[in-house]
Amino acid sequence: MKLHELRKPAGSTKAPKRKGRGTATGQGKTAGRGMNGQNSRSGGGTRPGFEGGQMPLYRRIPKRGFTNIWKKEYAILNVDDLNRFEPGSVITPELLLGQRIVKKAPDGVKILGEGTLEKNLIVKAHKFSKTAVAKIEAAGGKAEVIVG
Repeated sequence: MKLHELRKPAGSTKAPKRKGRGTATGQGKTAGRGMNGQNSRSGGGTRPGFEGGQMPLYRRIPKRGFTNIWKKEYAILNVDDLNRFEPGSVITPELLLGQRIVKKAPDGVKILGEGTLEKNLIVKAHKFSKTAVAKIEAAGGKAEVIVG
């Protein structure tokens, strides 16, 4: 089968109901909206979450804590993920983003100590865990903190 030979199966799509097109259609005059009431009117209906005047759920449930608007969000990477680089290479956040190893790094990159590192690398990142620094230096590399 080729791309130009593709066809949708018979009965897979159905024509929409043509509402308000005469009494013989079964959906004429009021177009299935009924006689009176809020939903029969044009622009009628209520907003999402409205419960008919009852205190809505989002206002009934208790609120706790707060959201820190200055929270920093780091892209997390383990030392195990650094084994793909050549020995002696310099690893920067720009290189990690360029090679799609980290998808996005809003406030920087943090290196964690999960796994083992077999190569000596110079790693430049915004944050390091203590175990990550120990493993990078044990492999003969260097961990440099980027300030800013």
